[in-house]
Amino acid sequence: MSSDYKVPSQTRIGHVHLKVSDIQRSLDFYCGLLGFELITMYGDQAAFISAGGYHHHIGLNTWQSEGAPPAPKRIPGLFHTAILYPTRKDLAEIFKRVYEAGYPFTGYSDHGVSEALYLDDPDENGVELYWDRPKEQWPREEDGSITMYTRSLDLRDLLSELE
Repeated sequence: MSSDYKVPSQTRIGHVHLKVSDIQRSLDFYCGLLGFELITMYGDQAAFISAGGYHHHIGLNTWQSEGAPPAPKRIPGLFHTAILYPTRKDLAEIFKRVYEAGYPFTGYSDHGVSEALYLDDPDENGVELYWDRPKEQWPREEDGSITMYTRSLDLRDLLSELE
């Protein structure tokens, strides 16, 4: 295969479809806690949810997984689903909402190009909630390449967006 093909620059990841063990429990998390809207149900075994009325950003189904335990962490598979928020204030708002609900986070990181909150859904699928800094603020090396890192996220500074 030729290595000169590049995916078009406007290409985006359209949606993720997750196998879950309990549709209602997953809807409680993704819609009830995170605020996605239910677009449609496909019988009682699948749900399609989105932000802003899109046909679906996340699909949830129990077709092969109803009542099953979470997948083991140390096998190949999905690491996390990343949900991109439009502004830092939006990220602060979802942090406050999840925190006040008492739902556990698994981590908080400043990656230079973005700031991120990490948690697991009820089936232990990783979820990243993040916002991207404007491109002109991304840290760069002298040769112009992007520098990404993982540093502690200043949650107090993030919450200052809500003041």
